[in-house]
Amino acid sequence: MEFVMKGSVLEFNIGSKEGIISDEDGCHYTFNMNQWMHKGTPRVGSKVNFTIKSGILASATMVTVGKSKKTGAVLLSFFFGALGAHKFYLGYNKQGLCMLVLFVFGYFLLGLPSTVIAIIALVEFVIYLCKSEVEFEQDYVLENRPWF
Repeated sequence: MEFVMKGSVLEFNIGSKEGIISDEDGCHYTFNMNQWMHKGTPRVGSKVNFTIKSGILASATMVTVGKSKKTGAVLLSFFFGALGAHKFYLGYNKQGLCMLVLFVFGYFLLGLPSTVIAIIALVEFVIYLCKSEVEFEQDYVLENRPWF
């Protein structure tokens, strides 16, 4: 009998190429790279779908979230990053509002806060650009990581 389940990667050892996946009920299943069906290596905390046959993990793959938001976030962070546009696009409304307010009202304080926000936006642009699609989705969409 075969069951399709959802869970997350608890640990993964690159040296032994083995890891542990926990299902939604807290049961743990060991796996190795032969059972990993996703491109790239598993990352701790990644959401996964996996198949159980006779109580043993048969295959696992990382959950992806439809179309990637990376391209939009990269472009927005470059052109309108100081205004927090990329934060709003990724759903981080508090952080986006913080960037927008500090940038706009920063000019009243000799522009220092505005300059700092612009530098943060530039750093985030470079970070977003350097991450792979999978890493970007995992970090900024699935794990809700609002800064850097």
